[in-house]
Amino acid sequence: MTAEKKYPHTLQFLAKLVLWILLYVSFWYFQDFYKEHRFLDNASNALNLFLTASIIYSIGRYVMITLYNKRHENRAVRGNFVLGINRLTAVMNTSTAVISVMLAFGIDPREFVTSLTIVAMAIAVTFREYITNMLSGLFIMFNDQLSVGDRVKIGDYKGRIVDITFSSLLIQDEEDDIVLVPNNLVFTSPMVNFSAHRSSLFSVRFELPLQTAVEVDKLEGRIQKTLLNHPYLTGDDDLALKVVEIGKDYVKYKMEMHATSSSSKLHRQLENEILREVLLFKREYDSER
Repeated sequence: MTAEKKYPHTLQFLAKLVLWILLYVSFWYFQDFYKEHRFLDNASNALNLFLTASIIYSIGRYVMITLYNKRHENRAVRGNFVLGINRLTAVMNTSTAVISVMLAFGIDPREFVTSLTIVAMAIAVTFREYITNMLSGLFIMFNDQLSVGDRVKIGDYKGRIVDITFSSLLIQDEEDDIVLVPNNLVFTSPMVNFSAHRSSLFSVRFELPLQTAVEVDKLEGRIQKTLLNHPYLTGDDDLALKVVEIGKDYVKYKMEMHATSSSSKLHRQLENEILREVLLFKREYDSER
């Protein structure tokens, strides 16, 4: 966790701690005042409950994250443990806040929950999708199958994960649009994580008109000349074009190679160099016709 992200949490914890101490001091010095004002007494007790619970949650959060980071300090970790703990802490703080508001207005939370028992089944059915999405989100957060920053394909959606919430994955697609993919889709649709096992092998695919197939050897030679002794390639590949599919008026090609790094940025740079040669070849071919 960076210093920028830790700083707000530290300020929030200190603010809650100072307010909690001031509240307890007021209990000692203004007991009669609270007894005379029933609503303020309920409100102060409710605030005390929220602050006490929130401080305990914050301490527990800090201890768990510290122990987790200490345990994994010597190896790379892809999981979302810290993200999951932060989300779970937020949920517990919200739940405690709701209970505190009830107490401030003199409502017994136990009686309130009991009164909802009759409609609990209807509520569960109504919010079934959200509940299952939330459970799926928790499962994703506390395992290493997916992580923020991974490049994935889930069903028909492909892109980079920018955030994981209780309801959905936020995926930035190739058009830089943010797509909200329900968490349930991760477990009900085919899913590919391109970042799970980072590899230096990658492929470049493109499509050309069928009539250019007779001169594709020239394109292959140009690409090979461009990539010969390339500083970002291992030099272990023959760099031959492979036909993937032949359509009515097009041919799809693929070229596989090994880069010196598994960096997605480097792979895109090499892909752009190859596609630039493809465009030049297509332009020259069209101008000769």
